[in-house]
Amino acid sequence: MLINCTAYQHGRKLADLPIDDISDYLQKPDCFVWVALKDATPEELAQMKQEFGLHELAIEDANHGHQRPKVEEYDDEVFAVMHLIEEQEGRLQVGEVHVFVGPNYILSVRNRSQQGFLGVRSRCEREPKMLAKGSGYVFYALMDAVVDRYFPLIEKLETELEAMEERIFTKGAARLNIRRLYRLKRKVTLLKHAVTPLMEAAGKLHSGRVPAVCANSRHYFRDVYDHLARINASLDGIRDTIGTAIQVNLSMVTIDQTEVSKRLAAWAGIFAVATAFAGIWGMNFNHMPELQWEYGYLFGLGVIAASSGLLYWRFKKARWL
Repeated sequence: MLINCTAYQHGRKLADLPIDDISDYLQKPDCFVWVALKDATPEELAQMKQEFGLHELAIEDANHGHQRPKVEEYDDEVFAVMHLIEEQEGRLQVGEVHVFVGPNYILSVRNRSQQGFLGVRSRCEREPKMLAKGSGYVFYALMDAVVDRYFPLIEKLETELEAMEERIFTKGAARLNIRRLYRLKRKVTLLKHAVTPLMEAAGKLHSGRVPAVCANSRHYFRDVYDHLARINASLDGIRDTIGTAIQVNLSMVTIDQTEVSKRLAAWAGIFAVATAFAGIWGMNFNHMPELQWEYGYLFGLGVIAASSGLLYWRFKKARWL
């Protein structure tokens, strides 16, 4: 589905145009065309390929989708894949945006995501001096918008982790905490899969041999790289903390199990003493001490009760009960 198709010249908007008129504007000097598509069909991508002369391998990746974040260069064209991550009902959903950048055009194709880029277009149009840098600056603005949307997710993950840390030593909550920590770890892993490859790709756009279409915006791409490095460091910190929290919770589970075992052992010891006395006095011998005594039965019960009480007091003092 076509979202926008607009021509710009010297940083100013010329016109919104139909796709069939793209080739006419591509021939104008200092003019570039910015097209935005959502959930594009193979037919729409084939039409874009014909209008812009896009590389067939890049079109193939866009058609297949589910690509790893990357930046690839085909002659004077740059093809980039970025992940769009949004939270829905407590789960992170992953979409993609494919960006084709050439000297006089930029095409963005958004798939499986409700996160639009109308705000990016408005921002660029409010800064004609920057927009005059051409399609390379628009590419930076799109990448910057994608990266900025990662920050609220990081903050939410940190908030969730802090809440879980406060519940770590809550009695009886260790197993539930472990399940929650593993869910949080999956979210962190998903974000890592989006950030780390994109950080590596962004490094190609500001250092070393930079693609010609991005050369006049290389300093801006360095800023994006710095943001990605910060996010990656935050994710590493969260992941390490989650690992530590999981180990602590596993230790708490072991401690709880040990406490139960100690209680069972203590009660088993108490009943063992009672059973031993009852077993001795229950033997069928004719001549046993106190067997014919009037108070022998009560005396035996008293000895059993006293022994059990003494053991109970000792176990209680040792905090086994």
